[in-house]
Amino acid sequence: MNEKQIEGLLEQHGIKLTANRILIAKVMSTLDYPISMKELETMLLTMDKSSIFRTLSLFKSHHLVHQMEDGNDIVRYELCHSHSEEEDEDIHVHFYCEHCHRTFCLNEISVPQVNLPVGYRQTAVNYMIKGICPDCSHR
Repeated sequence: MNEKQIEGLLEQHGIKLTANRILIAKVMSTLDYPISMKELETMLLTMDKSSIFRTLSLFKSHHLVHQMEDGNDIVRYELCHSHSEEEDEDIHVHFYCEHCHRTFCLNEISVPQVNLPVGYRQTAVNYMIKGICPDCSHR
């Protein structure tokens, strides 16, 4: 995504434009996998940890990022391509490789609908499959 598209996405989700927010969204838009806070810190050496955390929290509250725990108990974030600040429209399955410890987005596989018992209300879904990725299977 170019900077104009990033700005449009932020505005679409009701997020005020700042240099840090644009930079974090731009970095995340280049990735095809969920990223951890530590990885973002490494990529954004000029930005302090608290600014990154606050920005990710803001993005999450406006449904601009998905937050998930990978198979290694690490919280990861990925840019949401939803068109709404009210709900996530692109929830999908993730795969954690137990060999190389990478987390993959399986965008083409939707999370199955679960009918919860009366009185329960869903606020988030974290659908993680664990196993061995194709690269590690061939080694």
